[in-house]
Amino acid sequence: MDIRFLGAAQTVTGSCYVIETAGKRFAVDCGMHQGNATIEKRNFSTAPYKADALDFILLTHAHIDHSGLLPRMCKEGFTGPVYCTEPTVDLLNIMLLDSAHIQEMEAEWANRKYARGGRASVDALYATDDAVAAARRLSPLRYGEWIKPAPGIAARFYDAGHILGSSFLELEINGDANRTRLVFSGDLGRPDSLIVEDPARPDMEPVDYLFLESTYGDRDHKNEGGSRDELAEAINHSIANGQKTIIPAFAVERTQEIIYSLFLLQKEGKIPGNLPVYVDSPMAIRATEVFRRHQSYFDSAARNLVRAGEDPLSLPGLKYTLDVKDSQAINLQEGPAVVISASGMCNAGRIKHHLRHNLWRKGASIVFVGFQAVGTPGRKIVDGAKNITMLGDDVEVAAKIWTIGGFSGHAGQQQLLDWTAHFAHPELKVFLVHGEEKAQHILAGLLRERFELEVGIPHYLETLTLQPGKAPRVSLDAQDAAIGDLVPRNINWNVLLEDSEAKLAQLRAALAAPSGRPWADQMEIQERILEINKRMLQIVAGL
Repeated sequence: MDIRFLGAAQTVTGSCYVIETAGKRFAVDCGMHQGNATIEKRNFSTAPYKADALDFILLTHAHIDHSGLLPRMCKEGFTGPVYCTEPTVDLLNIMLLDSAHIQEMEAEWANRKYARGGRASVDALYATDDAVAAARRLSPLRYGEWIKPAPGIAARFYDAGHILGSSFLELEINGDANRTRLVFSGDLGRPDSLIVEDPARPDMEPVDYLFLESTYGDRDHKNEGGSRDELAEAINHSIANGQKTIIPAFAVERTQEIIYSLFLLQKEGKIPGNLPVYVDSPMAIRATEVFRRHQSYFDSAARNLVRAGEDPLSLPGLKYTLDVKDSQAINLQEGPAVVISASGMCNAGRIKHHLRHNLWRKGASIVFVGFQAVGTPGRKIVDGAKNITMLGDDVEVAAKIWTIGGFSGHAGQQQLLDWTAHFAHPELKVFLVHGEEKAQHILAGLLRERFELEVGIPHYLETLTLQPGKAPRVSLDAQDAAIGDLVPRNINWNVLLEDSEAKLAQLRAALAAPSGRPWADQMEIQERILEINKRMLQIVAGL
């Protein structure tokens, strides 16, 4: 069995793992790459996906970093089914069309700019027709339901507690003489999150391989229990100063969780009941309606509120702004208000306008309630930027910045360890995905220390070969590696050559060590070989 890592390998976006086994070729997730320009360039480098050769796709949830390249796959010839839960189908019917509209608009803006400079035009990543084609491929299923998408391959989905309809995936591959069991965690949620159930811990046979997300592998969420109180503090800070509270929030799940939190804070008397609250994201508005249609997927606390005649997704002062003019009017109105807008990382959408109007105001509150990827405006603000360019303007960061980790949709470090304990056994092999390198190395060390597990950290475009009873083998097809990702500018070639020679010497010493080392150590050696290969590519590209 070969598994190729086409995203979420030492990054938190672009989740996609292409598997070749039992005579079939399929993918787990097919996400868009988001972040800096180098990362986002990967969205157009989709030849390694071989879309027309994919038999089917297993999709863990609707977030664009797990689903956003589905229309691209259809554009490039994919015609198979996409298996996912019922709420995921409904959410994707909204999100993929929205994403296609963004791709078309960005291509239009770019081509206007290029035309002025005499440059050739570019195509959109995909178009609305591609998104419609992708939506037609969606095949709904329920949690715990076994499906057999191909002979020798069985799969079932369990509640991951991340967003409505999110899943982790159990795969069973039956070969001629053996059976292999794999679990892909998808994105794991936090226990006791609002709206959704806790991540499931089902009874299942021992798993051979666990592919574990590691977004917060290096830390727990601070002040998790007091997150709502901290949100109230941020809102009351801006109220006292006559200013607005701006909350960049993902349109799906985070927006609904914040509305629910405001509902509870008003019931508890911690914020004013007549406070204007704007949901300024057309996709978030439509997603909220999907949530209302799927209340059977709510956790027991939310279902009990609904049975009692209360709506946790409604507020007295709640206003939805679909129209652009209504969105613009928000910043013309003086006085306190809460504005919830997308995108959650501040790299697109209406939130950029709200930040341009409010970041420089000393009495305002900017509240971050989700992960901010490297290279995004949100990450720069969280990391302490004093000024930031927003819609072409240089804006001072004078507002009070709040980062409330307790609203994260991802499990923290200890929660990841607790969930892994359910699967841990001496023969289990773990691969860390969907995390930045620092977080992954810290989590890997804890997994080795606490459970004595063998842990690997895959790289982008690597292929992992799994054979029962044998150590996993890692390889990299240099022809498919994106040279632009590997070649930094202004390289000192003499230093690079000297460094490569030193790494070769280390490799010789490692290979001369006694045999019988664990497969994880062999993977470290393989990683050194891959690093040297990359450096050779850099040298060749620089000649």
